[in-house]
Amino acid sequence: MSQKQISTTALARELGIQPKQLFQTLTDAGCIQREDEAWVLTNKGTELGGTTKSHPQHGTYIAWDDNIKKFLSEQGGAEKLISAVALGKHFNISKFRVNPILSELGMVQKSVKGWIVTKLGESLGGKQFEFEQTGIPYVSWESSILTNKRLLETFQSVQGVPAEEAKEEEKQQPSMINFRDKFEAKHRAADGHYVRSRAEMLIDNWLYMSEIVHAYERRLPVEEEVYCDFYLPVGKVYIEFWGLENDGKYVERKKEKLKVYTKYGFNLIELVDSDIQNLDDLLPKKLLKFGIQAY
Repeated sequence: MSQKQISTTALARELGIQPKQLFQTLTDAGCIQREDEAWVLTNKGTELGGTTKSHPQHGTYIAWDDNIKKFLSEQGGAEKLISAVALGKHFNISKFRVNPILSELGMVQKSVKGWIVTKLGESLGGKQFEFEQTGIPYVSWESSILTNKRLLETFQSVQGVPAEEAKEEEKQQPSMINFRDKFEAKHRAADGHYVRSRAEMLIDNWLYMSEIVHAYERRLPVEEEVYCDFYLPVGKVYIEFWGLENDGKYVERKKEKLKVYTKYGFNLIELVDSDIQNLDDLLPKKLLKFGIQAY
């Protein structure tokens, strides 16, 4: 019995990759080549089970049997990328929640239709594609995303699994422990957050009274051990208040944090002591740059 043969486009769909990627992989492997605006088989492609077929509507195309899958696997090419739907199935998360979670982590951002990979997302193996018929953008991921520490922790948190590793990580970060011990979070903001200074309390109160959803001391979604002062999910904006400019260790810590913000292209608003009494004038302008309207 002859093996079932499928077109290159159908093969790409089965492998979970873009047709352009598969055509390029087969070209690089010497299985096909471009001649007069058409794809043609090489001798190698024929040996691997490729055949040329004709369709009354679609014209001439190349079809493959299962031998090509084994060849691609051995070559290490055409790695199967993981869609948002597949991520949801893997982590037992609704497919409708996956991209919003990735967006909250700063890995993708919402476009008018579909999703766009961010600078951080690209660094974590995100690949930008679009649906051929509609042009709607979407992002697929390399398999390494399945073991991404920050993503795993977030999915566990969404599912109600406590983050047991947090205390262990802090044990390995004595500088952070010293900072938190030295500046206890004892200032209670209007929304119930306990913050570490009067200035942070005023910032928190301003955000709350402006009805801007925010998190306090949220860890950045990167491998580096960095916590922001405030995070605004709408706009994916981080706020840092620099209040100890005369402390040498604090200044060094500030430099390291700024390097991380720059590295991943995060949206950052910086505030200093002189800004605190002018939040009504300053913050609306700073937030508007990131598409957030305060009033």
